[in-house]
Amino acid sequence: MTEILALSDRGAGVPLRELALVGLTAAIITYLATGWVRLFATRVGALAYPRERDVHLRPTPRMGGLAIYVGVVAAVFLASQLPALARGFIYSTGMPAVVVAGGLIMAIGLIDDRWGLDALTKFAGQITAASVLVTMGVAWSVIYIPFGGVGTIVLDQMSSILVTLALTVSIVNAMNFVDGLDGLAAGLGLITALAICIFSIGLLRDHGGDVLFYPPAVISVVLAGACLGFLPHNFYRAKIFMGDSGSMLIGLMLGAASTTAAGPISQSAYGVRDVFALLSPFLLVVAVMLVPALDALLAIVRRTRAGRSPLSPDKMHLHHRLLQIGHSHRRAVLLIYLWVGIIAFGAAATIFFDPRYTGAVMLGAIGVAVVVTLIPLLRRGDDNFNEIYDSR
Repeated sequence: MTEILALSDRGAGVPLRELALVGLTAAIITYLATGWVRLFATRVGALAYPRERDVHLRPTPRMGGLAIYVGVVAAVFLASQLPALARGFIYSTGMPAVVVAGGLIMAIGLIDDRWGLDALTKFAGQITAASVLVTMGVAWSVIYIPFGGVGTIVLDQMSSILVTLALTVSIVNAMNFVDGLDGLAAGLGLITALAICIFSIGLLRDHGGDVLFYPPAVISVVLAGACLGFLPHNFYRAKIFMGDSGSMLIGLMLGAASTTAAGPISQSAYGVRDVFALLSPFLLVVAVMLVPALDALLAIVRRTRAGRSPLSPDKMHLHHRLLQIGHSHRRAVLLIYLWVGIIAFGAAATIFFDPRYTGAVMLGAIGVAVVVTLIPLLRRGDDNFNEIYDSR
């Protein structure tokens, strides 16, 4: 029986079992649907042929985002039928908004996967999908700034729309940028969604199971399950790529999850000294997207300095550089998992533990990650030293 912590008329508890069931459903449905989508993509000619900047060697079906979306829709429908989670649909439009906006951005991605779209058209589609989220009530309403005595800023309608659009489109494009190795985008989506889910469960615990915090928990656990179900088909060597239909859908759902997590947080629930808790929605979004966002920023700077379009493709992304220094395909993907996981789960853990202790653990983990990342270079240095020594 799900534990109930009812502290208000909206208090419906922390339904961990129902959340687990919804996530498992998303994983199973996505796993089963991916095989069908792979056959469909092959028949309609939605294939990714190897290009100079790609690392795969044979034509591979795309449109994996369709399978992810099928899993998402099935899991959200199940959540709407479960006793506790169904209450979240009464007080919030967050979950239906994700289904509608996600379907739109996934459809745009499908067109791009099959026929190709120019960057401007795709960007317009991203703005449209993010606007659907805002129209259906998923938007940032307040921002807490602890510096300079500013405190809580209540956003007017225009500011709320602009902040939500900017955040959502940024996350969508960051996920799109890193989708370059087998299993990379799906794994990052899984890690990020799990971190937001953990954070949301902490919010539910601290707010007595207030159903206003159900949307981020449901959205993130559904996305985590869908990514988990897709990974066996997509990890090296991939049988199918998620394509833009998948990477943009993941980015949109992450944006929606973080937005719905930030909306209902009350400053009085934590106290002014607990800056990490008050800023947690912002910090978590920044943390989980730090690696892909940094990669995207460096790509834009690199291409602009070379006199090319910021959206033009190249083979200088972070994952390409890891391959160049000597990591295998699998190890490069796992390394990026490690870096994002340290930052993401470290940020999410601040809602359960003292941020000082969490920060110390994160620093230690980052030190280990640095050493593991540089192992090929260290080995290369030892080999060069041995060659010089032997020549003498």
